[in-house]
Amino acid sequence: MECAAICRSAAVLMSLGSTYSSEILEICADICRACADECEKHAAMGMEHCRICANACRECAAACEEMAEA
Repeated sequence: MECAAICRSAAVLMSLGSTYSSEILEICADICRACADECEKHAAMGMEHCRICANACRECAAACEEMAEA
């Protein structure tokens, strides 16, 4: 839930041309990585949907990092 909330917030701030976009994107990447780490714990117990979530969160973190550097 936190991952989705920060992603939504980052998208809104970026669409506004916020001068804080890079900072928000860095925070978003941190939260997405934390979410991925937690989901991987559950994926290791056989929960396939958590593996899918972990992958999506890692992809989101990478995209946020890339945009923060741009």
